[in-house]
Amino acid sequence: MPNPQPAILTIARRELAEGMRNRWVVSTTLIMAALALTIAALGSAPTGTTSTAALDVVVVGLSSLTIFLVPLIALLLSHDAITREVERGTLLLLLSHPLSRPQVIAGKFLGQLVIMALATVIGFGLAALFVIWRDGAAGWQAFAMMIWASILLGAVFLALGTLASASVQESSTAAGIAIGLWLLFVAIYDMALLAALVARGGHAVAGWVMDLALVLNPTDAYRLLTLGEGSSAMLSGMGGVYDSSQLTPGLLTGALLLWSAVPLVLAMAAFSKRNL
Repeated sequence: MPNPQPAILTIARRELAEGMRNRWVVSTTLIMAALALTIAALGSAPTGTTSTAALDVVVVGLSSLTIFLVPLIALLLSHDAITREVERGTLLLLLSHPLSRPQVIAGKFLGQLVIMALATVIGFGLAALFVIWRDGAAGWQAFAMMIWASILLGAVFLALGTLASASVQESSTAAGIAIGLWLLFVAIYDMALLAALVARGGHAVAGWVMDLALVLNPTDAYRLLTLGEGSSAMLSGMGGVYDSSQLTPGLLTGALLLWSAVPLVLAMAAFSKRNL
C-alpha cells in the first residue's frame, strides 16, 4: 500500500505555494502584525505603575482580537478550498494523480494550517518582541500559550471552512456558510447563552451544563484556555469562570483538537461522496 504522507505533503506544498502567490501569507501576517503591535503599544503602556507584567496585559487584548480575527481569516482562506478547484476546472486534473480524496482534503488543510501558523507566530511574535524589548520578558509563558491556542483556533475554523467547501457546489454558497459560521460562533452563540442564563432569573446552572456550553463553542474554549489562569485571568475577569469550572487546560486543548478533527473527517466523507 503506498505511503499517503508524500501525497498529502505534495498537496500541502501546492496549497502553501498558492497562498504565497496570492499574497495570503504576506497580507495575513501584515494584518496580524499591525493590529498586534498596535495593541502591544497601547495595551502595555499602563503597566509601569502596576505589578502586572506587560505581556499579560497584551495577552488579554490580543486574545480578544484573535477571537474575531483568526476565525474570519481561517474561513476566508478555506471556504473555497474545493469549490475553487471545481470552478477552475483543475479538480479532475488533481484527482488524476495517484492520491485519494481524503488525502486532498488533508493536504489542503495542512497547507492552510501552515499559512495560519506562520502568520500567527510572526505577527504576534513581533508584538511580543516589541514588549520584551520595552518592558521585559515577564509573562512570556502566557503569551506562548496564547500563540499555541490561536493556532488551534485557526485549525478549527480551517476545518469548518473546508467542510463547507466540500459540501456545496459553488464558492458563493460556501462563502455564505462561512459568514454564518463566523457570526454563530463569534457573536450569536454567546448572546444566546447569556440570554438563557438571564432567563433563569438567577437560578444556579449545574457546573457540567456550563462546562458543556463552553466547550460547544470553540471561541469560548479558546477564551478560557488563554485567559483562565494567572494575571490574565484577573485582568480579563475570566478567573471566576475558570475557578468554578472543571475544565482544565488539557481538556480545553482536547476540545479544540476535537473541534478540528470532526469537521475535517466530515469534509473527507462529504468530498468522497461528491459527484464531479
